Amino acid sequence: MSDAPDANAAPSSPVRFVETLGAMALATLEFVGALMWLLRDVSVWTGRALLLRRVRFGSAALVGQTVRVGVRAIGIVLLVSGAIGAILALQTEPSLADFGQSDKVANIIVVAVFRELGPLIAAIVLTGFAGAAIAAELGTMVVGEEIEALESMALNPIRFLVVPRVIATAISLFVLSVLSDLTAVIAGGLVGVGAMGIPYEVYVDNTLQQVSSGDFLSGLVKSVVFGTILGLIACHNGLKVTGGAAGVGKATTDTVVQTVVTIIFVDLFFTAFFFAVGWN
Repeated sequence: MSDAPDANAAPSSPVRFVETLGAMALATLEFVGALMWLLRDVSVWTGRALLLRRVRFGSAALVGQTVRVGVRAIGIVLLVSGAIGAILALQTEPSLADFGQSDKVANIIVVAVFRELGPLIAAIVLTGFAGAAIAAELGTMVVGEEIEALESMALNPIRFLVVPRVIATAISLFVLSVLSDLTAVIAGGLVGVGAMGIPYEVYVDNTLQQVSSGDFLSGLVKSVVFGTILGLIACHNGLKVTGGAAGVGKATTDTVVQTVVTIIFVDLFFTAFFFAVGWN
């Protein structure tokens, strides 16, 4: 009997694990590279529109996308943010009461919301509200060969389709993050003052003493980055749709999953960076 290994034998578990890990790493690098390339194109066309008069910026498209993406999402963002603010108050007060520090609920809420939860909540809500819609819209245009029609008329799809959507998501998330911050703090205050008996003046004073410009600005920086990431991923997945209606459905699902995961890891990076440089 021959002891030579069978060439058709299935690879061992360690080999399969390494292959899977390598494939995931390559897919991640390809995904990040595609987003960076798209960001470069968006930046180039935006710069041309701002610097060259012959290149139209497409303000009508930008306003339309901002209304569609941002304005229509205000209600759901306020609702979710208010619920989160109330939850924070209800969850933190019992632990603080054990130490006689119930009034410090305001301090915890304002820091958590301004630094992290405000922009993160707005980004996740906007991902489900607008990110999937953008991917589906562009994917449908690809399936209907509308993108090819634009290119046949020498119209760049990045300039006319992607740039307004990416800028609109960045602006919208910036504004929605501010609204999310304020709503969560107010909702937490209503619960703290109305249900927990914290004096109104104490709650307001603790909030103003705890919050700093660094807290507010770090959240705004994150919101712009999150909005840009959302727009890029949605447009990227929409433009690479193949396979008809099934491809459009896959693009919308991929957009939501990839955006949420990417935003959370980017948030982790920013938080670690701000902590390292002492911006806290």
